[in-house]
Amino acid sequence: MSKAAVILAAGMGTRMKSSLPKVLHKVAGLPMLGHVIAAVRGAGVDRIVVVTSPDGQAVRDYATAEGCGTAIQDKQLGTGHAAASAASVLKDFAGELVIAYGDNPLMTPHTFKASFKAAEATGMGLVAFRPRDPGAYGRVILGGDGLLERIVEFKDASEAERAIELCNAGVLAARAEDLMRWAASLNNDNAQKEYYLTDVPALAKAEGVRCTVTVAPEEEALGVNSRAELAQAESVMQQRLRHRAMAAGVGMAAPETVFLTHDTVLEADVAVEPFVVFGPGVTVRSGARIRSYSHLEGAEVASGAIIGPYARLRPGAKIGEGVHIGNFVEIKNTVLEKGAKANHLTYLGDAKVGAGANIGAGTITCNYDGFTKAMTEIGAGAFIGSDTALVAPVKVGAGAITAAGSVITADVAADALALARGKQVEKPGWAKAFRERQKTKKQSEQK
Repeated sequence: MSKAAVILAAGMGTRMKSSLPKVLHKVAGLPMLGHVIAAVRGAGVDRIVVVTSPDGQAVRDYATAEGCGTAIQDKQLGTGHAAASAASVLKDFAGELVIAYGDNPLMTPHTFKASFKAAEATGMGLVAFRPRDPGAYGRVILGGDGLLERIVEFKDASEAERAIELCNAGVLAARAEDLMRWAASLNNDNAQKEYYLTDVPALAKAEGVRCTVTVAPEEEALGVNSRAELAQAESVMQQRLRHRAMAAGVGMAAPETVFLTHDTVLEADVAVEPFVVFGPGVTVRSGARIRSYSHLEGAEVASGAIIGPYARLRPGAKIGEGVHIGNFVEIKNTVLEKGAKANHLTYLGDAKVGAGANIGAGTITCNYDGFTKAMTEIGAGAFIGSDTALVAPVKVGAGAITAAGSVITADVAADALALARGKQVEKPGWAKAFRERQKTKKQSEQK
């Protein structure tokens, strides 16, 4: 049976104290809403509707870009009202439906799959969890048959009910037709005058449809409503990503100091030293080593390469096999072919460096004139002397050498030596005479 998801993302997120909509705040480099979209898709969902507030255009734009439909909750009247807002978008859908939350970035495909399986068993599935501190969560009351008896909000619960550890995570699954009908039938007979999704199981039970409860790990139920909770979600996600990487054969001596992004690709036998940050779009092939205090983003690193320490790879950096990128070297939109080396204090931007070329300390490509970017090409086996400025567009031929301290503004032929610096002039004894003059002048001033 086909599967759909309604993701509730209309909350104002006032506790975030941000102009950015809450669900677009990032965890491991991906908006929270993106994590939820990925999780439901991983559970076999092929149709997604994201419910937003009327002024949530940024959320609608993101959802549309991710291939989702959108619906607007015209007023903030509770989770049940938000879910019912998606009915018109799903009116032609006949299949299973799950309702999820855009601020639950830690939910996994496994849990959504379990909710669908639970719904198949009895007609409805509910996700619950057992927190270490149940606090003010709604309690999930099970009957003698192990099925859901009712959900009791904390404020309405008795002492015995508050002692129950099983709590509501909010995710519901059922046939779409049924779930939308029940959501539309909710009343707001409560102190807040809102329509609560938690009342849906009671409506289903009144029709003879029972609810099977599936229990998820506590961390998956973490909803993000504040900056502190966002940091907590980031911590959990980073731990997941590190464990996944190490399980795949990545070496990390101090994994708690390594920060990954949701799309970081690290192959088996990659070694990552302490205090490394991977931004979006990084792939590192087997056998490469990323040394301490390096930052990589939008970069590809081939087998056997060594990056860092204290290196920065920016978008468009393509590091070939056996390439060495050393301390305080920055690479942007540059290809370094097999065996090339840039070991010290260098900036290479908008460049191509041939195989085996050596880039001396202090070298920079002058790639931007304030209006346009220009390319620098360095041939295979070339030797770029320390403190060379390569003023793009410029080409240095294969095997050529630039003398240290040169400013290269014209192409250099293969196997040539290019010197582009002022002639050294020496004046014998000048320094000694200068010191004596200055000493005499100072003594005179002190009298």
